[in-house]
Amino acid sequence: QRHPLRSDHGNLSFLSDCSSHVHGRHPIGTVLVTDPPESLHTGIGSLAATLSDSMSLASAPPPRVTARARVRPRGIAVRASSSSSSSTDGADLSRRDLLSSAAMAAAMAAAMPLDRAAGPFAVPAAFAAADPTLLLPTVPRAPAPLKFSAQTPSTIIKGCWQLSGGHRGDPASDRTSGAAAVDDFASFVAAGIDTFDTGPEACGYGPSELVIGEALKRGTVSRDDVKIFTKLCCVGREQGNMTNDWVTQKLDLPMRRLGVKSLDLVQMYWNDYGQKGYVDAALFLTDAKAAGKIGAVGLTNFDTKRMAEMVDAGAEISSNQIQFSLLDRRPRRAMIEYCEKNGISLLPYGVVAGGFLSDAFLGVDGSDVALDTSSKRKYASVIGYAGGYKWFQTLLETLRSVGDKHGGASVANVAARWVLDSNNVTPAIILGARNAAHVDDHRRMFTFELDAEDKATIEAVLARGKAPSADCYTWERGGTW
Repeated sequence: QRHPLRSDHGNLSFLSDCSSHVHGRHPIGTVLVTDPPESLHTGIGSLAATLSDSMSLASAPPPRVTARARVRPRGIAVRASSSSSSSTDGADLSRRDLLSSAAMAAAMAAAMPLDRAAGPFAVPAAFAAADPTLLLPTVPRAPAPLKFSAQTPSTIIKGCWQLSGGHRGDPASDRTSGAAAVDDFASFVAAGIDTFDTGPEACGYGPSELVIGEALKRGTVSRDDVKIFTKLCCVGREQGNMTNDWVTQKLDLPMRRLGVKSLDLVQMYWNDYGQKGYVDAALFLTDAKAAGKIGAVGLTNFDTKRMAEMVDAGAEISSNQIQFSLLDRRPRRAMIEYCEKNGISLLPYGVVAGGFLSDAFLGVDGSDVALDTSSKRKYASVIGYAGGYKWFQTLLETLRSVGDKHGGASVANVAARWVLDSNNVTPAIILGARNAAHVDDHRRMFTFELDAEDKATIEAVLARGKAPSADCYTWERGGTW
């Protein structure tokens, strides 16, 4: 296993689609249960721990019990393997006997006390004490595919704007370039975050497509296990003379950079609304989808009016990626209502405002804030429009109070959960991370839910801020907030 969940008692993970792992790999044996009942899910942890105790030999170090969990597994296998290469025939036979039927799992479920968490299975209490992250759930998938497509993203999408070169920040925690950036992808996928949002240099993403391509090339992650959402950026003279050949050329480039044969979602950005070629571009993308070159057609930073023009022309729009957070609530003016009526998904970015919506800034004087990344420089201005820094501190205090109510949930997770649960058209949110140290906290987002009291408390603070007066991305185009 490339990235197992570790504890002092061994390795635990759960394998789905594991028939290829069963035969001929491990002399000790394997139990494979297809479509297991819920009771077996909760007994697997105890079975693994019992196997560790039962199969220890005086002549060999304690065995390792390995596994990996994925979202919605079709089967579960528990595998036991000794770290020693030598064993006796009698020992092998007794282990095979021990694993001879799936019914043994239920019988062993009561062998150790279990810690029952929000995740889909129970973990032995001794294991949880050694490594609390074993109790964390994997990040789930969105409840349904995006409209007009088979693309179902993970509920958290790894935002790759952080790999553009302008987000290095503190050198001690920077993993936004080189081998470190490539290696980090595996930790995200292991946690269930299997969808990556990227784009070309024209959209400000620097080499991020190349970094993802390198992760695929090295085998850090498998193409079959991930979804890649990229962008078509229309920012130059092509806006006045949009052609299908231009669109085709721009789709070929990211496929070469990523080393893939097709693109899962292509999200179009358009710079100049004065040029109406965005309707043609959306239709050309719809044709590319019909030809199998892309899996879905999306938009990036379009307002409601222009999105409606493309939909009315027959473009198969699946999603719109927009900025949406407790600080930027412009989507609530018109965008959400339109998307609800037309089945279009919103994929919000800026959900934690470049890290400002986090415990790190609670109680920090504004003069002490270092604007050392592109994200911070961008979202510092958003704070001003949303209500100012003093109001912002009140918001952070409120989020901290809500988090404390839910077992110490982080401010960032409360803020992100608010966006994810705020409407019926946000199946996933985009969270950019400079390193994989954020992965466990991303998983903690799914250990709690905001209740009506939480939402009312937060809304009361929002009401004391400044309400936006314009639609999505109007201010960035020179209009009002």
